[in-house]
Amino acid sequence: MGQTLSEPITTKTSSCCRDSNYIVGSSCMQGWRIKMEDCHVHILSLPDDPGTAFFAVYDGHGGATMSQYAGKHLHEYIVKTKEYAEGNIVKAMEQGFLQLDKAMQDDTVLKTERSGTTVIAILIKNNTLYCANAGDSRAVACINGEALSLSRDHKPTLDDERRRIQAAGGWVEFNRVNGHLALSRALGDFKFKRNNEKSAEDQVVTAFPEVRMFPITEDWEFIILACDGIWDVLLSIDAVEFIRQKLVDLVTINPEEVCEELLDHCLAPDALMGTGCDNMTVIIVVFLHGKPQSRIIRSCKRQFISQPSNVDQFTCFRGDTSDDNEQKSKLNHEKEEDEEKNKGELNETSNEDEETNLNREKKNHKDDEEEPS
Repeated sequence: MGQTLSEPITTKTSSCCRDSNYIVGSSCMQGWRIKMEDCHVHILSLPDDPGTAFFAVYDGHGGATMSQYAGKHLHEYIVKTKEYAEGNIVKAMEQGFLQLDKAMQDDTVLKTERSGTTVIAILIKNNTLYCANAGDSRAVACINGEALSLSRDHKPTLDDERRRIQAAGGWVEFNRVNGHLALSRALGDFKFKRNNEKSAEDQVVTAFPEVRMFPITEDWEFIILACDGIWDVLLSIDAVEFIRQKLVDLVTINPEEVCEELLDHCLAPDALMGTGCDNMTVIIVVFLHGKPQSRIIRSCKRQFISQPSNVDQFTCFRGDTSDDNEQKSKLNHEKEEDEEKNKGELNETSNEDEETNLNREKKNHKDDEEEPS
């Protein structure tokens, strides 16, 4: 878990930016940790490719050097690849990660660094979202009120990750790489990248990202990028519900304020809890789709009128997205049961109404017959 302070540092660094396509808010907090090792970036329009947006969270470990360096340069490396010029964004993101990692290994100062960093990065170009992940930070989309995981947490306990680790000469002990690192992909961490017989993709810990591509449609409401300091506490669906309800409560969309409330919500009351004691960083990107802010809020509000939620009763879990799927399945089952129950009640009410109307008609008919001429 790392060393902790006697009292958490709850001062937050927050920011907000917007254009005609997005409203973006971010916030980070040191929390119980003895130092802040996270970094994050949100760029609405890349200098080398105007109109293309880039968002990323870097969760450093063993120091902040790698997370800060990657935060400054990763998007530059991606855009400068030949694959990017050819329009192959998936390959460009893969090569951008590997080339940056190689450049840091070759740097006379950085090559002696013992720190590393996870990366969750999203690039949006021509209404297509590309999500590149290395490590256990995560991105989640809210689509028409539903949570969709855009990435997969890279843990050494995953079968494919374990196979690569062992093939490169490493092992998994206590659910950690060589009993030490709790994630299986990262930039930096060069002591796990010394097998000269293996490619960069096949090292014990690799910087090679898993890249997924998604078409953005009108029902995409927002996306969340966050480090594991958030996801160790909340399920993806819980984070989505929390943010949607907070957006409803605001007069205008202010994701920066929502980010700050999310950090406070996840912070542990004491350092003995384990979860909620890490550095915390979150970015929320709200999609406008060319619509006024008020329409976005009304869209969320309509969902909550039909399916009210209580953010104070969210269940706290640890684990990866498999927990989310199980919880989502449970919630869907409960929703179906509620719908069936409501349907039954509606039918009963309808039958009662029909019977009442029939009796009323009979009474009126009888009254008509008994009325003197």
